[in-house]
Amino acid sequence: MCGWLYLQRLEVTVKSREVCMAEEVLAEMVSTVQEILVSVGDKVKVNDAVIMLESMKMEIPVIVETEGTVTSINVKPGDVLKQGDLIAVIS
Repeated sequence: MCGWLYLQRLEVTVKSREVCMAEEVLAEMVSTVQEILVSVGDKVKVNDAVIMLESMKMEIPVIVETEGTVTSINVKPGDVLKQGDLIAVIS
């Protein structure tokens, strides 16, 4: 059960945008950006970590749920995020 709760915390929301064929990676909780693990133009696969967040003294990797190319990174280390903030766009 503890493992299941941990996996739930790591989940990010991916919202499809039909018009531009891109996926938005959104913050699921209040957290601080600790490290950016990819650059614009990098190719990512499902389950790749793109950003490392910190919340309540825990490191939380942001995992993508789609394959594609990172087209924008909308955060920088030290940024404080709230639920629903745009982290990155994958197309």
